[in-house]
Amino acid sequence: MTISQAAPAAVKILIAGGFGVGKTTMVGAVSEVTPLSTEEYLTQASVGVDDLAGVDQKDTTTVALDFGRITVSPELVVYLFGTPGQERFWFMWNDLVNGALGGVVIADTRRLETSFASIDFYESRNIPFVVAINCFHGHNTRTPEEIRAALDLDPHVPLLVGDVRERPFSRDVLLALVDHLMGLSAGTA
Repeated sequence: MTISQAAPAAVKILIAGGFGVGKTTMVGAVSEVTPLSTEEYLTQASVGVDDLAGVDQKDTTTVALDFGRITVSPELVVYLFGTPGQERFWFMWNDLVNGALGGVVIADTRRLETSFASIDFYESRNIPFVVAINCFHGHNTRTPEEIRAALDLDPHVPLLVGDVRERPFSRDVLLALVDHLMGLSAGTA
């Protein structure tokens, strides 16, 4: 006779941000499995639709979602869902956010304005989130205080600065979200 184990508890985290800020990269950096990615090559049809300012070397884009998994323990699995960044795909965010415990906003200091929609999205739904400033190749021209002011972030929203290509930084972003969620549930954040 075998005893069946209960399925692990599942936690869903949504990773959002503007076009080309590093959402697919973050999911890939921390996922224990090869992430599901719906990356497609940019085509002539996107000329004039997708703003490539600051990301002119980008040649692919997420058209549906990114999906990754982290097994924390046999009892707990974290599922990561990365959103597409272009405005024409924002309608999908409403479905992707269902069941999310919290979120991450990835921002690029070269194009902070692309983060406003993600921040507004989480705030309007009362979904706790953290902000990860992705410093591509160490490029960051602003202090954390300047970034916080530019994004008009509440003081309790964690803000981390690093490179999402680096697994330790992406892990730390997720841990900051967990700490933030725990602080909110304890009433200390």
